[in-house]
Amino acid sequence: MDQFWKFIEEIGALIWSPPTFIGLLGAGVLFTVWSRFTQYRVMTHGIDVIRGVYDDPDDPGAISHFQALSAALSATVGLGNIGGVALAISLGGPGALFWMWVVGFFGMALKTIEITLAMMFRDTSDPDNPSGGAMHVVRHVMGKKGGMWATMGSVIGGIFCVTLIISTITGGNMFQSWNVALLTQSYFGVPKIATGIILALVVGMVIIGGIRRIGTVAGKLVPLMCLLYLMAGLAVLVVKAGEIPATFALIFQSAFAPLESQGAFVGGTLGFAFMVGMKRALFSNEAGQGSAPIAHAAAKTAEPAREGIVGGIGPFIDTICICTLTALVILTTGTWNREAIGPLGAEVQLVVAAESDDAFHYDVNTTASISDLPDPLHGPWSKGDKVFLLADVTGLTSKNTGGSTLKIQGKIIANEAKPDAAEILAIEWKAVELTKSSWDGVPGEIHIQQVEGGGAGVFKEHEGAQLTAIAFDRVFDGLGKYLVTLAAWLFAISTMISWSYYGEKGVTYLFGNAGVLPYKIAFLILAIVGATSIDDTTQMLLLADLGTGTMLVVNIPIVILLGGLAVASLREYDRKLKAGEFPRNDQKE
Repeated sequence: MDQFWKFIEEIGALIWSPPTFIGLLGAGVLFTVWSRFTQYRVMTHGIDVIRGVYDDPDDPGAISHFQALSAALSATVGLGNIGGVALAISLGGPGALFWMWVVGFFGMALKTIEITLAMMFRDTSDPDNPSGGAMHVVRHVMGKKGGMWATMGSVIGGIFCVTLIISTITGGNMFQSWNVALLTQSYFGVPKIATGIILALVVGMVIIGGIRRIGTVAGKLVPLMCLLYLMAGLAVLVVKAGEIPATFALIFQSAFAPLESQGAFVGGTLGFAFMVGMKRALFSNEAGQGSAPIAHAAAKTAEPAREGIVGGIGPFIDTICICTLTALVILTTGTWNREAIGPLGAEVQLVVAAESDDAFHYDVNTTASISDLPDPLHGPWSKGDKVFLLADVTGLTSKNTGGSTLKIQGKIIANEAKPDAAEILAIEWKAVELTKSSWDGVPGEIHIQQVEGGGAGVFKEHEGAQLTAIAFDRVFDGLGKYLVTLAAWLFAISTMISWSYYGEKGVTYLFGNAGVLPYKIAFLILAIVGATSIDDTTQMLLLADLGTGTMLVVNIPIVILLGGLAVASLREYDRKLKAGEFPRNDQKE
């Protein structure tokens, strides 16, 4: 199994190389300028469109502009906004938020272009179930040239669908169920398998009905869940209003300069904050990924550019609003760089185990038992809880953090006991492996970080959505436990519903309708697998980034090469709009 994860990590490193980031940002900047800063049009005319001002019931499509936006948002507004942002801040620091803003702003133009393209070449032969997306765009455009070009178009469309299915399985499904299962078990002790089964049943009942039911459910669920979450976040920020100016200063400062280790935060370089911020923003708002056009392709409209403009609102709501709210709650409450919960009542040492060609290996030497751990924040320690210590190694510098601080991770496990005996808890410490590709230098002395009064400082590990919930609880005790958990469930369900539809369109393109039922069954089974079988944040991020990255690598070249068609459509739409060729419903008698 270790070889599998190493293989996934190597693929991820190849995909998330500098050309990917340059291509993505370059495309965003290109289409922002080329479309004459369409972000302004999105935030003005786009609002009128989703209000139904230009709706025509005779237009082709299955759902309204508002329902299409809600369906797309139900896929993007998910655990990426709660758990993904928490991961971005905990790994990359406050500066990661700045780069999320950058991706969100340019993503508005990029998403407008890719949705307009999808609308231009969508298939409406089945009025109740229109189909669109990059696969249809390349097949149609290249198919018109005939011969080898048509074959290439079908193949490229197929490759895109393969990446779409990978992203559906990982980020659109397993990441969601994993986060909810962790959070629900942490607060309420609900077994992960129970969470997985419930999610599978609820999602299954919705996706059977197709895009009309998905659009209806999303149209009701998305506004409710966003409102609840925004109200809770704003309540926290009102209490922490005095911290907000300094927090914004820290965000801008750390976006352009390395940030040293402090509290639970191990530090981060400018490049690392940039990379983490971009990855998590892309995972959250999906700009350039090519997924949202599939939902928007079902919208009722005869004007491709109109739905593209509506789609551009998505990154603003997702990243500029909701992701920023989550980040500010985590930052202003000091949850990202929180202090240790207390000392470990036993000595800890890192012992050199081996040095291989690609890594330094250390074993953890300690007699620490469960009774040596300080009291956690909420309730007693239970099986599955995670802790970590911090250590400094002289002679080594992390390429990611710019410092010499590393994590020593531990997990609460159950010792083997007799069948009729009570479960006995213990700490299992994970060996430390420092890869030479991520660390420079030669290791020297190792110093375990201590707390005041002596003893190794223990931190409780809060993964993904757990960290966000703890941030809410630090201001209003119980708010994270109840409201954030509820929001996480709603966000996860909405995301899984829409992503199941995306994956279905990919399966239909590849295998026809015969593949839909087996796909839906597999999707629901994998929801349970994600909740129960992934036990490590790093592994889950590897899977999620694999899905996002593969789609970007295939979709961005398509959008760049064919985006001129969408820009021309936007220009023509602007001309008609200024000429008053589109009647407004609010001006009709």
